[in-house]
Amino acid sequence: MDSYPVASSARLLRHTNAAAVLRLVWDRPTFTASDVMADTGLTRSTVLALCDELVARGWVGELDDARAAGEYRMGRPARRYAFAPRAGRVVGVDAGQHHVTASVADLRGAVLARAVEELRADASPTTRVRAVRRAIEQALADGAAAPGDAGPAGPVLAVVVGVPAPTDAHGTSPPGNQRRFWARMNPGLAEQLADVGQTVAVENDANLAAVAEWTIGAGAGLSSFATLLSGERFGAGLIVDGTLLRGQGGGAGEMRLLDLVEGVGSADGLGHVARELVRRAADAGELPAGSPLRGQDPAALDAADVFAAAQAGDAVATSIVEQLADRLARVCAVIASLLDVERIVVGGALSPALGPVVAAATERLPSYIHPPVPTVVASELGSDGVHVGAVRRALALVRANPFDFELVREAAARG
Repeated sequence: MDSYPVASSARLLRHTNAAAVLRLVWDRPTFTASDVMADTGLTRSTVLALCDELVARGWVGELDDARAAGEYRMGRPARRYAFAPRAGRVVGVDAGQHHVTASVADLRGAVLARAVEELRADASPTTRVRAVRRAIEQALADGAAAPGDAGPAGPVLAVVVGVPAPTDAHGTSPPGNQRRFWARMNPGLAEQLADVGQTVAVENDANLAAVAEWTIGAGAGLSSFATLLSGERFGAGLIVDGTLLRGQGGGAGEMRLLDLVEGVGSADGLGHVARELVRRAADAGELPAGSPLRGQDPAALDAADVFAAAQAGDAVATSIVEQLADRLARVCAVIASLLDVERIVVGGALSPALGPVVAAATERLPSYIHPPVPTVVASELGSDGVHVGAVRRALALVRANPFDFELVREAAARG
């Protein structure tokens, strides 16, 4: 049974016990004082006082008592309560290079709305900030108008934004290479969005994808695994011994070391490399007349088109898939050799189409490393991984210190 530690000393603040009770009941449909007493050991009078405090703060709503609910047996009817999931909202954002996806969720993680904004890869910092803000505002507006009888939505408590750049504890990113890629991807978003929620955090996108896999994806129940984003550039979110690795400046999982790895040579991801290999084949006149890849603009080509052509028997596409599989196997070998992870989850928008590449990489991996060899799987979350992880991270921030946030009392009247 889960443990919910409470304060037993009069010297500890009252809100310690209130926070413990709140965490206890967060995921329960309804509860009574007796339920809380059984799990905490607190007296009835203390529990009732704490429940009254949670009602006053807006986190909990009081329901009809047991008699009115038809559950009354004998004696004084029990007072019944319910956590108020619509008392506040959280926002998770995937602020990628080419698009922004914002999801709004209630305090139990139920997604209320989602909005997407498209971006040019070379968008200016100002344009990027505006796109992120528009996506958030649209999702909040759509979520507030969502049908249902759960009552009005509460304030935005936490916003978490995922960016393709390392981030430090303050949500800032270093400039990056000579084109200042990291600084362009994260143009001070924590500061620029400070008015959107009561707390705003900016995190590395691969780290948030790992959080998503850890909570509801292929990493659930594992203590050591990696989530490898594999589209335009490789980036990894690393969970080792139950801890998300960040590093002193948030750079853990950045894959610049691949510049030094034989057979890889760069951090370019599978999508980028697939297009480049098609371009080279086209320039060399290697695409036969019947190839589905012939005549296509390689710059606009989707890697999934290459995989489909390979499954249809196209020789050039099959060769490209084999090269991508070898590249993926070598990258996985580096991660496994350094961190001894149990599993590597290959994520990102490409993951639904990566089955053949992952299968071929799995066959090659034992030739590159010593046992134990991790399993390699394609993520089932696909392009949703980053913003799902952002929502989960935002919820974790609220649950860790709920009384750091202020609720609108009216939003909690109905749970």
